[in-house]
Amino acid sequence: MPHSPLHQPVLAWYEVNARDLPWREPGCPAWHVLISEVMLQQTPVNRVLPIWRTWVERWPEPAGLAREPAGEAIRAWARLGYPRRALRLHQAAVAITEDHHGQVPDTVEGLLSLPGIGSYTAAAVASFAFGQRHAVLDTNVRRVLARACSAKEQPGPSLTRAETELATTLLPDDDARAARWAVAVMELGAMVCVARTPRCGVCPIEEQCAWRLAGSPAYDGPARKGQAWAGTDRQIRGAIIAVLRASRVPVSHDELCTHVPDSALRDSFQRERCLDGLVADGLAEPLPGQRYRLPA
Repeated sequence: MPHSPLHQPVLAWYEVNARDLPWREPGCPAWHVLISEVMLQQTPVNRVLPIWRTWVERWPEPAGLAREPAGEAIRAWARLGYPRRALRLHQAAVAITEDHHGQVPDTVEGLLSLPGIGSYTAAAVASFAFGQRHAVLDTNVRRVLARACSAKEQPGPSLTRAETELATTLLPDDDARAARWAVAVMELGAMVCVARTPRCGVCPIEEQCAWRLAGSPAYDGPARKGQAWAGTDRQIRGAIIAVLRASRVPVSHDELCTHVPDSALRDSFQRERCLDGLVADGLAEPLPGQRYRLPA
Protein backbone atom coordinates (compact mmCIF):
# COMPACT_ATOMS: atom_id res chain seq x y z
CA MET A 1 0.00 0.00 0.00
CA PRO A 2 2.18 2.89 -1.26
CA HIS A 3 0.01 5.74 0.07
CA SER A 4 -1.91 4.68 3.17
CA PRO A 5 -3.18 7.75 5.04
CA LEU A 6 -1.61 6.24 8.16
CA HIS A 7 1.95 6.37 6.83
CA GLN A 8 2.83 10.05 6.91
CA PRO A 9 1.46 10.95 10.37
CA VAL A 10 3.01 7.89 12.01
CA LEU A 11 6.38 8.38 10.33
CA ALA A 12 6.40 12.10 11.13
CA TRP A 13 5.54 11.36 14.77
CA TYR A 14 8.36 8.82 14.96
CA GLU A 15 10.93 11.28 13.61
CA VAL A 16 10.22 13.57 16.56
CA ASN A 17 9.37 11.12 19.34
CA ALA A 18 11.47 7.97 18.80
CA ARG A 19 13.46 6.86 21.83
CA ASP A 20 17.22 7.03 21.46
CA LEU A 21 18.00 3.31 21.64
CA PRO A 22 21.48 2.04 20.73
CA TRP A 23 20.27 -0.86 18.58
CA ARG A 24 18.48 1.67 16.35
CA GLU A 25 21.60 3.67 15.58
CA PRO A 26 22.67 3.67 11.93
CA GLY A 27 25.26 0.99 11.33
CA CYS A 28 24.40 -1.02 14.45
CA PRO A 29 25.70 -4.53 13.66
CA ALA A 30 23.08 -7.13 12.81
CA TRP A 31 24.37 -9.33 15.64
CA HIS A 32 23.67 -6.55 18.14
CA VAL A 33 20.19 -6.07 16.69
CA LEU A 34 19.56 -9.81 16.98
CA ILE A 35 20.62 -9.77 20.64
CA SER A 36 18.27 -6.86 21.33
CA GLU A 37 15.30 -8.54 19.67
CA VAL A 38 15.73 -11.74 21.67
CA MET A 39 16.19 -9.83 24.91
CA LEU A 40 13.18 -7.59 24.31
CA GLN A 41 10.78 -10.51 24.06
CA GLN A 42 8.55 -10.21 27.15
CA THR A 43 11.03 -7.83 28.80
CA PRO A 44 10.84 -3.99 28.98
CA VAL A 45 13.50 -1.76 27.44
CA ASN A 46 14.77 -0.35 30.75
CA ARG A 47 15.69 -3.83 31.98
CA VAL A 48 17.23 -4.86 28.67
CA LEU A 49 19.50 -1.85 28.10
CA PRO A 50 22.23 -2.53 30.71
CA ILE A 51 22.35 -6.27 29.96
CA TRP A 52 22.43 -5.63 26.18
CA ARG A 53 25.39 -3.26 26.63
CA THR A 54 27.22 -5.88 28.68
CA TRP A 55 26.64 -8.51 26.00
CA VAL A 56 27.71 -6.43 23.00
CA GLU A 57 30.84 -5.25 24.83
CA ARG A 58 31.77 -8.78 25.86
CA TRP A 59 30.71 -10.50 22.64
CA PRO A 60 30.77 -7.93 19.82
CA GLU A 61 30.86 -10.78 17.28
CA PRO A 62 28.95 -14.09 17.31
CA ALA A 63 32.21 -16.05 17.30
CA GLY A 64 33.12 -14.68 20.72
CA LEU A 65 29.96 -16.04 22.30
CA ALA A 66 30.24 -19.29 20.35
CA ARG A 67 33.66 -19.95 21.94
CA GLU A 68 32.21 -19.64 25.45
CA PRO A 69 30.35 -22.39 27.32
CA ALA A 70 26.60 -22.06 27.09
CA GLY A 71 26.58 -21.50 30.85
CA GLU A 72 28.35 -18.17 30.40
CA ALA A 73 25.48 -16.90 28.26
CA ILE A 74 23.04 -17.94 30.99
CA ARG A 75 25.19 -16.29 33.65
CA ALA A 76 25.45 -13.05 31.66
CA TRP A 77 21.68 -13.09 31.13
CA ALA A 78 21.44 -12.00 34.77
CA ARG A 79 17.81 -11.50 35.83
CA LEU A 80 16.15 -10.86 32.48
CA GLY A 81 13.95 -13.94 32.94
CA TYR A 82 13.14 -16.75 30.51
CA PRO A 83 16.82 -17.89 30.42
CA ARG A 84 16.15 -20.27 27.54
CA ARG A 85 16.50 -17.15 25.42
CA ALA A 86 20.17 -16.96 26.47
CA LEU A 87 20.63 -20.58 25.47
CA ARG A 88 19.02 -19.88 22.09
CA LEU A 89 21.32 -16.93 21.49
CA HIS A 90 24.33 -19.09 22.27
CA GLN A 91 23.08 -21.77 19.88
CA ALA A 92 22.46 -19.11 17.22
CA ALA A 93 25.99 -17.75 17.71
CA VAL A 94 27.43 -21.23 17.15
CA ALA A 95 25.36 -21.70 13.99
CA ILE A 96 26.29 -18.25 12.65
CA THR A 97 29.96 -18.96 13.28
CA GLU A 98 30.01 -22.49 11.87
CA ASP A 99 27.46 -22.26 9.05
CA HIS A 100 27.45 -18.59 7.99
CA HIS A 101 31.12 -17.55 8.21
CA GLY A 102 30.42 -15.48 11.31
CA GLN A 103 27.88 -13.24 9.59
CA VAL A 104 24.23 -12.96 10.65
CA PRO A 105 22.13 -14.13 7.68
CA ASP A 106 20.56 -11.22 5.81
CA THR A 107 17.37 -12.98 4.71
CA VAL A 108 14.32 -14.13 6.61
CA GLU A 109 14.95 -17.66 5.36
CA GLY A 110 18.54 -17.60 6.59
CA LEU A 111 17.54 -16.17 9.95
CA LEU A 112 14.85 -18.81 10.38
CA SER A 113 17.52 -21.48 9.90
CA LEU A 114 19.17 -20.37 13.15
CA PRO A 115 18.26 -22.33 16.31
CA GLY A 116 15.50 -20.71 18.32
CA ILE A 117 14.79 -17.90 15.85
CA GLY A 118 11.10 -17.68 14.99
CA SER A 119 9.15 -15.75 12.41
CA TYR A 120 8.84 -12.56 14.46
CA THR A 121 12.55 -12.30 15.28
CA ALA A 122 13.55 -13.16 11.72
CA ALA A 123 11.30 -10.45 10.28
CA ALA A 124 12.43 -7.92 12.88
CA VAL A 125 16.15 -8.47 12.24
CA ALA A 126 15.69 -8.49 8.46
CA SER A 127 13.79 -5.22 8.73
CA PHE A 128 15.73 -3.36 11.41
CA ALA A 129 19.26 -4.58 10.65
CA PHE A 130 19.05 -4.94 6.87
CA GLY A 131 16.34 -2.43 5.93
CA GLN A 132 14.08 -4.95 4.24
CA ARG A 133 10.31 -4.88 3.69
CA HIS A 134 8.64 -7.26 6.15
CA ALA A 135 5.61 -7.20 8.42
CA VAL A 136 6.95 -7.13 11.99
CA LEU A 137 4.15 -8.04 14.36
CA ASP A 138 4.86 -7.81 18.06
CA THR A 139 2.21 -7.14 20.71
CA ASN A 140 2.50 -3.37 20.29
CA VAL A 141 2.05 -3.45 16.52
CA ARG A 142 -0.86 -5.86 16.77
CA ARG A 143 -2.60 -3.52 19.21
CA VAL A 144 -2.10 -0.42 17.02
CA LEU A 145 -3.47 -2.18 13.96
CA ALA A 146 -6.36 -3.74 15.88
CA ARG A 147 -7.46 -0.28 17.00
CA ALA A 148 -6.60 1.80 13.96
CA CYS A 149 -7.89 -0.61 11.33
CA SER A 150 -10.27 -3.10 12.98
CA ALA A 151 -11.97 -1.00 15.69
CA LYS A 152 -10.91 -3.47 18.39
CA GLU A 153 -9.47 -2.37 21.72
CA GLN A 154 -7.09 -5.36 21.84
CA PRO A 155 -5.99 -8.03 19.40
CA GLY A 156 -6.85 -11.65 20.15
CA PRO A 157 -4.56 -13.89 22.21
CA SER A 158 -2.88 -15.40 19.13
CA LEU A 159 -1.63 -13.89 15.89
CA THR A 160 -3.98 -14.64 13.00
CA ARG A 161 -3.45 -14.87 9.27
CA ALA A 162 -5.79 -11.91 8.81
CA GLU A 163 -3.53 -9.75 11.02
CA THR A 164 -0.46 -10.75 9.06
CA GLU A 165 -2.20 -10.02 5.76
CA LEU A 166 -3.35 -6.62 7.03
CA ALA A 167 0.13 -5.71 8.25
CA THR A 168 1.66 -6.79 4.94
CA THR A 169 -0.89 -4.78 2.98
CA LEU A 170 -0.06 -1.67 5.00
CA LEU A 171 3.67 -1.85 4.25
CA PRO A 172 4.99 0.96 2.04
CA ASP A 173 6.37 -0.33 -1.25
CA ASP A 174 9.85 1.12 -0.74
CA ASP A 175 12.07 -1.14 1.39
CA ALA A 176 13.65 1.61 3.48
CA ARG A 177 10.34 3.33 4.11
CA ALA A 178 8.73 -0.01 4.99
CA ALA A 179 11.47 -0.73 7.54
CA ARG A 180 11.00 2.73 9.03
CA TRP A 181 7.23 2.20 9.15
CA ALA A 182 7.70 -1.13 10.97
CA VAL A 183 9.69 0.41 13.81
CA ALA A 184 7.50 3.54 13.91
CA VAL A 185 4.29 1.57 14.44
CA MET A 186 6.03 -0.50 17.10
CA GLU A 187 7.15 2.67 18.89
CA LEU A 188 3.67 4.17 18.68
CA GLY A 189 2.28 1.07 20.38
CA ALA A 190 4.94 1.19 23.08
CA MET A 191 4.67 4.91 23.86
CA VAL A 192 1.14 6.09 22.97
CA CYS A 193 -1.23 3.31 21.95
CA VAL A 194 -0.53 1.38 25.14
CA ALA A 195 -2.69 -1.42 26.47
CA ARG A 196 -4.43 -0.03 29.55
CA THR A 197 -4.47 3.76 29.27
CA PRO A 198 -3.86 4.78 25.65
CA ARG A 199 -2.81 8.40 25.16
CA CYS A 200 -5.26 9.04 22.37
CA GLY A 201 -5.05 12.82 22.77
CA VAL A 202 -1.45 12.85 21.49
CA CYS A 203 -1.81 10.06 18.93
CA PRO A 204 -0.96 11.18 15.38
CA ILE A 205 -3.72 9.00 13.90
CA GLU A 206 -6.49 9.63 16.44
CA GLU A 207 -8.78 11.15 13.83
CA GLN A 208 -8.32 8.12 11.56
CA CYS A 209 -8.48 5.44 14.24
CA ALA A 210 -11.38 3.06 13.65
CA TRP A 211 -11.59 2.23 17.34
CA ARG A 212 -11.91 5.88 18.36
CA LEU A 213 -14.40 6.57 15.58
CA ALA A 214 -16.48 3.63 16.81
CA GLY A 215 -16.66 5.10 20.33
CA SER A 216 -13.75 3.10 21.83
CA PRO A 217 -15.72 -0.14 22.40
CA ALA A 218 -14.39 -2.42 25.16
CA TYR A 219 -12.58 -5.62 24.30
CA ASP A 220 -15.02 -8.51 24.00
CA GLY A 221 -12.75 -11.31 22.85
CA PRO A 222 -11.43 -14.36 24.74
CA ALA A 223 -10.36 -13.68 28.30
CA ARG A 224 -6.71 -12.82 28.69
CA LYS A 225 -4.81 -14.84 31.27
CA GLY A 226 -2.54 -12.95 33.62
CA GLN A 227 0.92 -14.33 34.30
CA ALA A 228 1.17 -15.42 37.92
CA TRP A 229 4.58 -15.52 39.58
CA ALA A 230 4.56 -16.24 43.31
CA GLY A 231 4.91 -19.93 44.02
CA THR A 232 4.92 -20.95 40.35
CA ASP A 233 7.38 -23.27 38.66
CA ARG A 234 8.76 -20.19 36.89
CA GLN A 235 9.68 -18.66 40.23
CA ILE A 236 11.28 -21.85 41.53
CA ARG A 237 13.20 -22.42 38.29
CA GLY A 238 14.43 -18.83 38.48
CA ALA A 239 15.58 -19.32 42.06
CA ILE A 240 17.54 -22.46 41.13
CA ILE A 241 19.14 -20.75 38.13
CA ALA A 242 20.10 -17.79 40.34
CA VAL A 243 22.01 -20.14 42.68
CA LEU A 244 23.81 -21.82 39.78
CA ARG A 245 24.56 -18.47 38.14
CA ALA A 246 26.11 -17.08 41.32
CA SER A 247 28.50 -20.01 41.77
CA ARG A 248 31.63 -20.75 39.75
CA VAL A 249 31.81 -24.25 41.23
CA PRO A 250 29.22 -27.04 41.14
CA VAL A 251 26.40 -26.67 43.64
CA SER A 252 25.24 -29.60 45.75
CA HIS A 253 21.62 -30.68 45.92
CA ASP A 254 21.62 -29.84 49.62
CA GLU A 255 22.74 -26.29 48.86
CA LEU A 256 19.96 -25.90 46.32
CA CYS A 257 17.50 -27.06 48.96
CA THR A 258 18.87 -24.43 51.34
CA HIS A 259 18.34 -21.64 48.80
CA VAL A 260 14.95 -22.96 47.67
CA PRO A 261 13.44 -24.22 50.95
CA ASP A 262 10.33 -26.31 51.31
CA SER A 263 8.46 -23.27 52.61
CA ALA A 264 8.73 -21.67 49.17
CA LEU A 265 7.14 -24.62 47.39
CA ARG A 266 3.56 -25.31 46.45
CA ASP A 267 4.07 -29.05 46.81
CA SER A 268 6.82 -31.36 48.01
CA PHE A 269 7.82 -32.39 44.48
CA GLN A 270 8.01 -28.91 42.95
CA ARG A 271 11.72 -28.28 43.46
CA GLU A 272 12.71 -31.67 41.97
CA ARG A 273 10.29 -31.20 39.10
CA CYS A 274 11.76 -27.78 38.34
CA LEU A 275 15.33 -29.04 38.63
CA ASP A 276 14.58 -31.94 36.29
CA GLY A 277 12.99 -29.48 33.87
CA LEU A 278 16.05 -27.25 33.87
CA VAL A 279 18.25 -30.27 33.13
CA ALA A 280 15.93 -31.36 30.31
CA ASP A 281 15.97 -27.82 28.85
CA GLY A 282 19.77 -27.72 28.87
CA LEU A 283 19.90 -24.93 31.45
CA ALA A 284 21.48 -27.04 34.21
CA GLU A 285 24.01 -29.86 34.01
CA PRO A 286 23.91 -32.73 36.52
CA LEU A 287 27.22 -34.03 37.83
CA PRO A 288 28.19 -37.06 39.95
CA GLY A 289 27.44 -36.76 43.65
CA GLN A 290 24.15 -34.92 43.17
CA ARG A 291 25.87 -31.70 42.12
CA TYR A 292 24.77 -29.23 39.45
CA ARG A 293 26.21 -26.40 37.41
CA LEU A 294 25.34 -24.24 34.43
CA PRO A 295 25.99 -26.08 31.14
CA ALA A 296 29.60 -26.31 30.00
